Amino acid sequence: MIISIGHAISDYIYDVFVLKFDFWLAFGIVAQLLFTARFLVQWLASEREGNSVMPLSFWYFSMAGGLMTLIYGIVRREPIIIMGQALAMVIYTRNLVLIFRNKRRQRGA
Repeated sequence: MIISIGHAISDYIYDVFVLKFDFWLAFGIVAQLLFTARFLVQWLASEREGNSVMPLSFWYFSMAGGLMTLIYGIVRREPIIIMGQALAMVIYTRNLVLIFRNKRRQRGA
């Protein structure tokens, strides 16, 4: 029974990551790595400051990873990824607009 489950898991991993490997799978993996990198950037910035902070690079990684994941979802015809990332892109864009608007105000003051 345990050997059977292990074999099934091994077959699944081989099917998903080896047999189905193509450009778009590689693209999706890079997208997910970029998206995940934003948490590392945020954590390191917060540790450096000794306070929870959201550096500008967090939003850049969010945009890059989110856009690539959205493209991946569109190409793969994955409605859940498309819906989630399309909304996320609006939020990331809005946050960047607010950040740059605030910086412009601070420079003008």
